[in-house]
Amino acid sequence: MALVYMEFVADLHLHSKYSRAVSRDMNLQNMALWGAKKGLDILSTTDWTHPLWRRQIQEELTEDSQGLFRLKSTVNKIRFLLSVEVSSIYTQSGKVHRIHNLIFSPSLETCEKICTELIKRGCNLNSDGRPIIGLSSIALAELVFSIDEKAMIIPCHAWTPWFSIYGSNSGFDSIDECFGEYADKIYGVETGLSSDPFMNWQIKQPITKLNLL
Repeated sequence: MALVYMEFVADLHLHSKYSRAVSRDMNLQNMALWGAKKGLDILSTTDWTHPLWRRQIQEELTEDSQGLFRLKSTVNKIRFLLSVEVSSIYTQSGKVHRIHNLIFSPSLETCEKICTELIKRGCNLNSDGRPIIGLSSIALAELVFSIDEKAMIIPCHAWTPWFSIYGSNSGFDSIDECFGEYADKIYGVETGLSSDPFMNWQIKQPITKLNLL
């Protein structure tokens, strides 16, 4: 049996016009237009926890293949993946932690279910495209994976001092410490602009466990 390898260029951490400090022109059409000009193949839809943006995603995109979406209104090579950044601020073991995580959803139905459960837990999803919630990374992982085992969570910009999993001011020392029993479901981290390859190689846990994005 022959193996088929697919190569693609993706940007999976973006924000919409509903996030703070983002251009009002950051809509799906412009994202697809400029993504194609830059040679990208896949983009994050971003911000699907925000109700107005989620409505636009539902109205303007259609599923092209399992988990990937395209614009209904025009022919464009760009495909969209459903992802959102969530900011968790909470106390664990007597220390305040500020962790940003990306949630990747395989379907709009899963997005709706996750949003419903976040709202039940008192999370305000209306104020910003990147919502600030009081749930720990462990509680967030429990919520997401109980709804859909095909969903993914990826810690964002892992070395940013104040808002990341390895951040010196509010982070953790390991994936295990941050995600507890759900650590084996974390398959990668976004290294971000606060690091370089040599710095990332210093991670003490087995590097084969993680994909550095």
